[in-house]
Amino acid sequence: MSVRIVRLGTPRDPSEGTRIGTVRRVPRGVPKERYASEDWFDVWFPVLSPTPELMAQAKAAQSEKNWAGFARAFKAEMAEPAPRHALDLLATLSQTSDFSVGCYCEDEARCHRSVLRVLLAERGASLA
Repeated sequence: MSVRIVRLGTPRDPSEGTRIGTVRRVPRGVPKERYASEDWFDVWFPVLSPTPELMAQAKAAQSEKNWAGFARAFKAEMAEPAPRHALDLLATLSQTSDFSVGCYCEDEARCHRSVLRVLLAERGASLA
C-alpha cells in the first residue's frame, strides 16, 4: 500500500487507487462529471495546494534560491492546522491504502507536489 505523487491529467497507473487533486482550481473547460474519466482526479482537495499568492511566487521562481523560498513558505502554510491534519491523515492512510496526490505542473521538481512528497515522507508515509 502506498501513495503515489502524480501529474494530474496523465494516464493512471493501474495500481494507483483514488486520485486526489491537490490544486487550487479545477481544470478549465472540463465538466466535473469528467474529472475522473479524463484522469484529472477523483477527489478535489485544495487544502493541500498553495495559496494563489504563493503560486505566483512559485511560477516566478527563476533560481534555486527563489524556489527554496517558495518551498519554505509552502511548508509554513502546510504547518497550519487543517493542512497539517490532512497530511497526517494521508500519511497514515498510505500504510493501508493505495491512492495518489497530484497537481497539473509538468515538472515535479518545480511543483508543490515535490514539497508534498517531502512532507508526507517526514510523516512516515509509504511512498510509491
